Amino acid sequence: MTRKFFGTDGVRGRANTSPMTAEMALRLGAAAGRYFRKEGGTSHRVVIGKDTRRSGYMFETAMTAGFTSVGMNVFLLGPVPTPAVGLLTTSLRADVGVMISASHNPHYDNGIKFFGPEGFKLSDEAEAEIEALLEAGTVPAQPENIGRAKRIDDGRFRYGERVKATLPPGTRLDGMRVVIDCANGAAHRVAPEVLWELGAEVIPLGTEPDGFNINAGCGSTDVERAATLVRERRADVGICLDGDADRVMILDENGEVADGDQIMALFALRLAEEGRLAGNTLVATVMSNLGLERHLSARGIGLHRTAVGDRYVVEAMRAGGYNLGGEQSGHIVMTDHATTGDGLIAGLRFLSEMVRTGRPASMLRQQFQTVPQKLRNVRFMAGSTPLEAKPVKEAIRAAEERLGNGGRILIRKSGTEPLIRVMAECGDTAILSEVVDSIVDEIAAAAGAEA
Repeated sequence: MTRKFFGTDGVRGRANTSPMTAEMALRLGAAAGRYFRKEGGTSHRVVIGKDTRRSGYMFETAMTAGFTSVGMNVFLLGPVPTPAVGLLTTSLRADVGVMISASHNPHYDNGIKFFGPEGFKLSDEAEAEIEALLEAGTVPAQPENIGRAKRIDDGRFRYGERVKATLPPGTRLDGMRVVIDCANGAAHRVAPEVLWELGAEVIPLGTEPDGFNINAGCGSTDVERAATLVRERRADVGICLDGDADRVMILDENGEVADGDQIMALFALRLAEEGRLAGNTLVATVMSNLGLERHLSARGIGLHRTAVGDRYVVEAMRAGGYNLGGEQSGHIVMTDHATTGDGLIAGLRFLSEMVRTGRPASMLRQQFQTVPQKLRNVRFMAGSTPLEAKPVKEAIRAAEERLGNGGRILIRKSGTEPLIRVMAECGDTAILSEVVDSIVDEIAAAAGAEA
């Protein structure tokens, strides 16, 4: 079944512009409510969390109206990380969970993503069925069956306790100086609280959201301010979350970055040493560096690749019985502890490795030598198909022949933005730049856009 509104991570777009309008949120809530009510049960509950975008108020209210109109009872969590929604969906025995967030995007974007009763994101098939209900129209509940709404004030505390419980018993962070960049987003309160309760000296950044500054010059996609603060305050480590705290980048004491691939390599080797890496396999996407694959292979650990999107990583993990996966962008999924990527849990796990080994972050952050990788984006107009143009196909074929077995090319449309992403890996950086630029130039010409 095809999907019209859902992308790789729910419905996303510019706030107050189709499809991200209040009317759509109301209709989507009603359609999702009808979908989950058909699954049976008597609770008919939904939990709704959000990040700190101004438009979150609008979408929270609209979705509450949609859900209650079809007889669902709504629990409002307020600003909480995305993984907290997955956790509390199961904890509160809800039929469905909703996170209102556009993750790492700017404040003017927003999104809606759904979690099923087990706390996992919905499948493509479930999203397609919800879309069908949305377009067909839903039948409102009788007046006596209209749902109620209740605000849950301690959602972040419940989540914080669960996060701390993922650490080895007795682990403390006494004497550790930690910069925590919360991107002015959903974890702006809970992340500093958890670190302080574990004994760390906390140096906060991005903890003063105003509805418009989420991800602005901070967070996992812009680590420069955090890196400067690490160096200026002589911190031991930096943890940079994104707007909904489901991804993370780690900074060592010099401000150097460990991305998701390096973090996954560290965790995979540790779990393998303990005999706890399920299937002796790490699940990652096609974007993960070739260096990660070679590093794991040399140590007898498998790498299972999926399409881009942490939802597809989790689906592969569940299907194969694996317990560790993620993305180069910083989604780290540990299904022993969470149902989706959790930046705070991953950050704490890195700190616990520092405590366990007695090593500084600089000795842990680079687990393998990366193969040079270049990524460029090309914006295109909706409805256009530049990848079908003959010059583009010829440029791709020529680039693949030039790289041969010494590298690889990956070209895909973004699931959240009107972008075509061109990525290549090769040991020769000169050839790498030439092949990527040649493809980008042709795509840009076909799209009538500037690369």
